[in-house]
Amino acid sequence: MGDAEKIRNVARRIADVRKSGTSVVAVVSAMGDTTDELIELAHSVSKQSHPRELDLLLSTGELVSCTLLTMALADLGQEAVGLTGSQAGIHTDTSYGRARIDRVDTSRMQKEMEEGRIVVVAGFQGITEDEDITTLGRGGSDTTAVALAVALEADRCEIYTDVDGIYTADPKIVPEARKLDEIGYDEMLELAYYGFKRHPRSIELGRLYNVPIYVASSFNQTPGTLIHGNADKKIMENRIKVTGIACTTNVAKITVRSVPDRPGVAAALFEPLAQSGISVDTIVQNTSQDRTTDISFTVSGTDLKAALAKVEELTKEIGAGGLASEANLAAVSVVGSGMQNTPGYASRMFRMLADGNVNIDMITTSEIRISCIIKEDQAEEAVRLLHRGFQLDQPE
Repeated sequence: MGDAEKIRNVARRIADVRKSGTSVVAVVSAMGDTTDELIELAHSVSKQSHPRELDLLLSTGELVSCTLLTMALADLGQEAVGLTGSQAGIHTDTSYGRARIDRVDTSRMQKEMEEGRIVVVAGFQGITEDEDITTLGRGGSDTTAVALAVALEADRCEIYTDVDGIYTADPKIVPEARKLDEIGYDEMLELAYYGFKRHPRSIELGRLYNVPIYVASSFNQTPGTLIHGNADKKIMENRIKVTGIACTTNVAKITVRSVPDRPGVAAALFEPLAQSGISVDTIVQNTSQDRTTDISFTVSGTDLKAALAKVEELTKEIGAGGLASEANLAAVSVVGSGMQNTPGYASRMFRMLADGNVNIDMITTSEIRISCIIKEDQAEEAVRLLHRGFQLDQPE
């Protein structure tokens, strides 16, 4: 949706689907860098935080795309109607900037489709019970699309974007990365959380309601990648166990030193952060012989200033000895549902990074993921090392 010609191209693709007799609900995101430009404009006008007004401002980017696409469809002889998130019945909580969908009232969309219209919905946004506009977080149009697919009981949700599927790594970093024909929800969810360009909550919704998600290019007819539940069932013993390498940059670490080792201290530290809307990822705690502990955890670099301000207050309350922080870090992760019952993947990952002179700061794992916190300026080389080391450039 970056410019007029791309919008007309999207309109042609939607029109072709409609001509086949299929009812269509299309969810659009903002044009190009519109959201970033609006954020920059807001910050140039005011240095204060205005979450409600910022959401109202940011929602306009999708409205522009929505109306322009509807006009383009009309020029192709297709009857279409553009709807805001609120007109489409998307009701959310009041968490501005990261709202979650409570329910979807499909009555307006159903009415428009019954009358033969293509429904074009502005993604990324919804409305509270008090009729305030909210946004779902960056990439939230994916979540809008999957939520509407669930509510409308669609066979699947198709997402067309600037890439032609899900790859074993970012092709901009690893040119030899392979496109995957299919991937399971669990693997995709881990990859999305740790750097792949898909909104994690859209994958969560797809998994919860078993809605397949097809990701393909909006620029060509190249087959894409199907994200679905049956992919995990096809894993065989001799399959390459690592599915992909993900990387998240702009990571920051905070360390609270000499924390009294007693029950309730961790809750006293992390509950206020959660209440402030600051997400914490990797957590490492080391207990010493003097009954104190150092607690290190990571946050997004954009949240570092706010997190430090909050933690500084808390260190005094819990009687901690000090506070330190480090920015410009990254998380590099290997993901694969076949790893969980196979030993040796962590040691292989650590050896590859060591041989590449990449130092590991922190480590976190799940059943299907191993993540290492490293210096941000080594992140791309680490991705290439791991992609090559786990032979992901080789066909399955």
